[in-house]
Amino acid sequence: MDKIDLNLVPIVLALYDEKSVSRAAQKLGVTQPAVSKALRKLRATFHDPLFIPASGGITPTPRAQVLVRATRSALTQLQDALRTGESFDPQLDERPFTFAMSDVGELVFLPKLLEHLQRLVPHSMIKSVSMPPEQLVHALGSGAVDLAIGYFPDLAKTNFVQQRLFTHHFACVIRAGHPMRAKRLSRDNFLAAKHAVVRAPGRSQEIFERFLEKKRIVRTIVLQTPHFLILPSVIARSDLIATVPYVLAVHFSRLSSDLAVALLPFEVGGFDVKQHWHRRYHNDARNKWIRSKVAQLFTGDSDQWEDDFR
Repeated sequence: MDKIDLNLVPIVLALYDEKSVSRAAQKLGVTQPAVSKALRKLRATFHDPLFIPASGGITPTPRAQVLVRATRSALTQLQDALRTGESFDPQLDERPFTFAMSDVGELVFLPKLLEHLQRLVPHSMIKSVSMPPEQLVHALGSGAVDLAIGYFPDLAKTNFVQQRLFTHHFACVIRAGHPMRAKRLSRDNFLAAKHAVVRAPGRSQEIFERFLEKKRIVRTIVLQTPHFLILPSVIARSDLIATVPYVLAVHFSRLSSDLAVALLPFEVGGFDVKQHWHRRYHNDARNKWIRSKVAQLFTGDSDQWEDDFR
């Protein structure tokens, strides 16, 4: 033990979590050469490569896995204890802020968030990431992701805290010259129309699909795609319509005068957009600060985009 530099333990954990020297350096807020130098020192100490090249990065050896299991819990307890009463100076902070968002979430949050944070945390990079639910759970717990902002039903667990920001609703995006265009589609026109449907990893679309199934409403689906961003080109050049979150319909209509927003003929109900964080970081000064900024920018009793654009 007297040969082990305990300052290197966080580097082992970062390498293990990120599976990449460059990403570990970014997470720790240090240079890549510094992490490589630390890894060489660790290898000499343990007489083991610890991490070896793998597809897309590096993978831990059995020795590294034992080391991570032995140190993570102790380091977590120490970090939690040190965070109590910790202060945070946004003007001096250089660590990146990392947010988990869907592509729709990026359209809603990222421009406004970036505009404000560039001024408030001038030395911190802003990162937006998308990952599977199980990976996101781990990333929030390890601190690799600061906040998950959007619709994340998988995070309704005891280890996570959430705050409602506002409620989103659905609407249709339609060609401006479509013969069925109206401020609100009739039920007959909705059923008669040909539809483009997005089957994306984001769970908000599942709410609308479950509503249709429950009401036994059957559409004529001409196009199914996993990507929202193809919709403006498709809708502008056809008579297809697509049901998407309202803010996305508004965004598309702003991109082109060929596109318009039409309200649905039935009340689907909305879904709450929230910010989520791990309970470990509930009293962390830095996490509390960024949560407060997100809440100030986006909290509302109703869908602020509907209020703005109706």
